[in-house]
Amino acid sequence: MSYFNVRVYGLLIDPDKGLLISDEYSERKSFSKFPGGGLELGEGLKDALKREFMEECDVEIEVLEHFYTTDFYEQSSFNDSQILSIYYFVKALSPLEMAFKNEAFDFAENSTQSFRWIKLKNLKVEDVTFKTDRMVVEMLLKQMDL
Repeated sequence: MSYFNVRVYGLLIDPDKGLLISDEYSERKSFSKFPGGGLELGEGLKDALKREFMEECDVEIEVLEHFYTTDFYEQSSFNDSQILSIYYFVKALSPLEMAFKNEAFDFAENSTQSFRWIKLKNLKVEDVTFKTDRMVVEMLLKQMDL
């Protein structure tokens, strides 16, 4: 049975460090994406994004402007669902107090997620895994004229 899978992601850009990327391992797959995740029943998009950042990064965020919503068909890489992804620019309300990595998939022991910054001048479509995220990177690079 097919169903919709609504996802919400945050584009957190630090002027000095760059764009925050999450590297993860789930269901025997490694992938790089933006921080965020699935909408829970009864939850609004912005509340879901705030919850995801608190769960993943232990930081409160302010959700700024909407950037992009999926406008084409994309099937999940993990199940039969159709993915609908919404992207917002976000701002951290306090410094992120976590260990950042320099290499993709450099997980701490007993961890399946790590974070790294990619300077915007070095950002490439290949830095993220999924089709919609890659489209968002292309759009970001065009918008920032990089």
